[in-house]
Amino acid sequence: MNQVTKNGVTYYIFNNLSAERDVAQANNKPGANPSSVGVRHLFSTRLGGVSTGYHESMNLSFINGDDPEAVSENFRRIESLGFPVASMVFSQQTHKCEVRVVTEADCGKGIQRDRDYTDIDALVTNVPGITLATFYADCVPLYFYDPVQSAIGLAHAGWRGTVGEIGVCTLEAMIDNYGTNPSDVLVGIGPSICKDCFEVGNEVAEEFCAKLDFAKDYIKPCADLPNKSYIDLQGINRQSLINAGIPSANIELPGICTKENPNTFFSHRIMGTKRGIQTALLSLEN
Repeated sequence: MNQVTKNGVTYYIFNNLSAERDVAQANNKPGANPSSVGVRHLFSTRLGGVSTGYHESMNLSFINGDDPEAVSENFRRIESLGFPVASMVFSQQTHKCEVRVVTEADCGKGIQRDRDYTDIDALVTNVPGITLATFYADCVPLYFYDPVQSAIGLAHAGWRGTVGEIGVCTLEAMIDNYGTNPSDVLVGIGPSICKDCFEVGNEVAEEFCAKLDFAKDYIKPCADLPNKSYIDLQGINRQSLINAGIPSANIELPGICTKENPNTFFSHRIMGTKRGIQTALLSLEN
């Protein structure tokens, strides 16, 4: 991933999705036959907004006690990066594995008007111009792009979503609705808590091992805490998607941990509930 600062806002983008966008733009030159429409995406940081106190400064949540006017201004700054607020469709995250197929009728839900759905941790669409939006403070963002069928997906994977393989659920929704072939899909795994920081009770580790036969390879005991283990959420999500048919070469890992970088990211493990929220945004180019 690469860090970018534009219009005073600092955010991260993936190399693989950015390269595909560049190819698509080149193919869309006059007289050319476009092979795909390309994608626009980002993962926000806590830098570049106007929120104050423990929300400082680019908080993108209206439901964590921040001044709504400050959050609205933060979204206006995100809008300046090419993501119109009117095009956004918010998830409604409850750490489950439900996927919503998004259409033009959903635009603005969560930010300009109420959502008429609940328990949605993943979104998919094939409509250019719609911006999918999910929210984070240590959990794992999963970005999906099918350049052949011009479809995208975005999933929020906490530990419960990871156990439930929400990434695979998202991929299956793209297969069922858009004819996606897993071998064509590009994936970005966004900034999130790393394998050396996600400490859990052994009962959580046991649930992973009971439900995912490969999970034991991504769990290690804490040397100084006999009832605790470390779990590699990024690695488990990656392996889950490889098992579902996405080539390993198509999956980009973030190389950055939200807990280890609290000056750049809001982290639930460090800050608890007194913090802001990052967003993942993904849209097909018009």
